[in-house]
Amino acid sequence: MTFLRSVVGKLWFTIILLVSFVLFILTVMLLEFFQNYNINETKNDLTHTAEKIATVLEEHPADKWPLGLEISWEIIDDVTKVVIIKGDEVYYSPNTKGGNKLTIDDIRNDPELSSVLHKNKRVEKISNLSSEKNSAGTAANYSIIGVPLKLSGNQNGAVFIYQSLRVMQETSRSATKFILLVAGVAIILTTIFAFFLSTRITAPLRKMREAAFEVARGKFDTKVPILTHDEIGELATAFNQMGRQLKFNMNALNQEKEQLASILSSMADGVITFNRDGTILITNPPADRFLQYWYYEKGVISGSEAIPSQVMNLFQKAVDTEKEQIGEISLQGRHWVILVSPLYSNRFIRGAVAVLRDMTEERQLEKMRRDFIANVSHELRTPISMLQGYSEAIVDDIAETQEEKKEMAKVIYDESLRMGRLVNELLDLARMEAGHIQLTMEEVNISTFIKRIIHKFQGLAKDNGIQLLVEIDNDIPTFTMDPDRIEQVLTNLIDNAIRHTPKDGSVTLKVASEDKGVRMDVVDSGTGIPEEDLPFVFERFYKADKARTRGRSGTGLGLAIAKNIIDAHRGHISVQSKVEQGTTFSFILPRKS
Repeated sequence: MTFLRSVVGKLWFTIILLVSFVLFILTVMLLEFFQNYNINETKNDLTHTAEKIATVLEEHPADKWPLGLEISWEIIDDVTKVVIIKGDEVYYSPNTKGGNKLTIDDIRNDPELSSVLHKNKRVEKISNLSSEKNSAGTAANYSIIGVPLKLSGNQNGAVFIYQSLRVMQETSRSATKFILLVAGVAIILTTIFAFFLSTRITAPLRKMREAAFEVARGKFDTKVPILTHDEIGELATAFNQMGRQLKFNMNALNQEKEQLASILSSMADGVITFNRDGTILITNPPADRFLQYWYYEKGVISGSEAIPSQVMNLFQKAVDTEKEQIGEISLQGRHWVILVSPLYSNRFIRGAVAVLRDMTEERQLEKMRRDFIANVSHELRTPISMLQGYSEAIVDDIAETQEEKKEMAKVIYDESLRMGRLVNELLDLARMEAGHIQLTMEEVNISTFIKRIIHKFQGLAKDNGIQLLVEIDNDIPTFTMDPDRIEQVLTNLIDNAIRHTPKDGSVTLKVASEDKGVRMDVVDSGTGIPEEDLPFVFERFYKADKARTRGRSGTGLGLAIAKNIIDAHRGHISVQSKVEQGTTFSFILPRKS
């Protein structure tokens, strides 16, 4: 099988197959020609002999009939047999054997043969003899020629001459053997010639094959020896030039590939290149992160060929309209702007490229700007309105009694304190964000510290029908931190948890020791925070839906201050929440190194 797969084997097999096919067609045509020629010649000879016998018999009627028969018997050969019918008389040639002859019953029972007697019609037919079939079981076919015989006295006569087809078959077999012998000799000589020719032709091709394998393994300096100056020699020269050009092109391609990969990997924007059918061809690390976000959110197996439907729709529109398409998509609280542009190969579109820009920070800054203006205006509007209204009431002497005046003055005083707290918190937050926060670090007994904070909120939790729990590890008796600042953080987190937890709910403060430091979790079973609000909970003036705060809404600066205090301790604060399933605020305080 290895030999047949080689060029030598294929060339040799092709030549042998071609010559064999030509010889086969020629043999079939020659055999068919000889066989048809032999049959036609035999029929013509038999017909001519039958007509000659009929003529002889017609020329020797009556008393000369025996002489005519003698002459007729001399005309035929040993393999040709004759039946002469004269009225009711039947004459057989002397070479006719008893069990191998055309009987009068065969003639009369056969419609075609009997037509010679009744219709004076010449008949040619191939048939068998009933006498031979009865004796041997299987009869050979005979070529039978019937010629009408014109006799005097209105007598019907006929001459039937017949000969076995075995004679013709023997002649065909001899010709077949001779032709097959010549064809076999021709195939043997062709085999030797084809093998010699294919070996001489394929010797330099094998050299080229070995060189091609070396080039495929990256050895572009491999050269093919030029052994001849014919087409194969020119092929070797072209192969050597191809190797040098391929080496040059590969080096240039590798440089361009490395440059493109470096540019893509260093880009801040994500890039996804699509084929014409939407298959991803190239991605850079920011695009991979975008796809990972989508895989996680949609529950798709990472590394699959799935593409976000929004991106696929933009790709399809860009390909169909041959224009840039812009869209936006939000995943896991982050926002991307997607720009899809068609890619051209000459004048035809061969795909598209999508540029993904993470606009989360810009959107957050824009939202913070709008929220800061709106929230400051909202927080200041109420106390200013209260101050203005009650002061006008005092100036206009609406309050008649001293008690009413004191009550109005008390409202003005409370609102002024509220405005003072808001301004002070804004100033504190500004100082913290500017890095001017001062920490007073000291050793604190964690158990005593936590119990004091929990005790402070027990009354508030009981009034709201909420169970306040605490879980503390026993292996952290003391820890270095600023107790006032951490108490401020826990006060804010616990107060928020109580305000957002419905009746019969629970708030749990967990304190655990970790390798990096101390971890504190405030877990509630409250209403939770919507997913779209999670990125903004630590921003200034963030407040949950006031419909869920039971009228005790704060200024919205507590979580922002808490984050700055934890950052000042070089810690980390985070939040996890699901709507109607509760919220967990966690922060880690690192150990003092």
